[in-house]
This record gives sequence, C-alpha cells and structure tokens, in this order.
Amino acid sequence: MARLTLQVNGTARDVEIDDPATPLLYVLRNDLALTGTKFGCGLAQCGACTVHLDGQAIRSCSMPVSAAVGRQVTTIEGLGSPERPDPVQAAFIAEQAPQCGYCTAGLVMTARAFLEQNRRPTESEVKQALAGNLCRCGSHVRVIRAVMRAATAMGGA
Repeated sequence: MARLTLQVNGTARDVEIDDPATPLLYVLRNDLALTGTKFGCGLAQCGACTVHLDGQAIRSCSMPVSAAVGRQVTTIEGLGSPERPDPVQAAFIAEQAPQCGYCTAGLVMTARAFLEQNRRPTESEVKQALAGNLCRCGSHVRVIRAVMRAATAMGGA
C-alpha cells in the first residue's frame, strides 16, 4: 500500500493505493468520489475522462496516479458550481448542449483548456480542438455553439 497526496480541485487529498500505476481516473472516481469524470473507452481515445493537469487537458484513464503527485488536478467538480458555473459550463447550459450527458464533462474540460490558449477561436478551430472527444448523441452543433458563446463570455470573439 502506498500513500499519495494529490492536489485536487485546490485541496490536498490523501489516498492509499495498491499500485502507483493505477489510472488517475480510478482514484478520482473510486477513492475521492469525484464521479463527474467518466470512464469511456479506457484507451484515451474518447475524451470522457478528460481532466486538467496543471491547466492542460489530459486523459485520466491513461495517466498513472503517481504522475499527478505534486501537480494540480482539476475535475469538472472543481471548475464551477451550480451557483457560479464556469463560463464554459454556463454556455453549455444556455445552448442546451448536453444530451445524455456522458461525454459532457470531457467536452467541457477540453473546451476550457482550449479557450485558455485561444480566446478568439474560429468555428473550425473549435471543431479541431474537440475532435478527440466522442459524443454518440449528436449534439455537436450545440456543443460548437456553446464553445463559441463561452469564448465571447471569456472576452474573446
């Protein structure tokens, strides 16, 4: 058993794990009860497990928890709250982007990291940024509108 301290959503969290190679996703969901981050494919190909690591969007299903020690992890729960949603969350709500909601956290986290780097994206750039996030419901048009709305709200286009 190994004891690790993670910085998750601005708070130090101690976890005990059997294997330091355990995916960060499993620790977030199973040990820390942060279930907004979803298990999708387990192969870092669908984007459902996207979280921020030091502000960069990463796939938590393929990141060993030991690689997150000493770094800032932000999950969808740490991005905003129902009372004060992050601009990307607010835009997703306003555009009614979520359908079933399974991919939503990954899309929001990917979009947020992207908008930190590009506050004035074109629609084409948004599509490219979200290309690695899969959605089976087909709400892509509303997702793109939501990201463009969030860019405006964040002081961009």
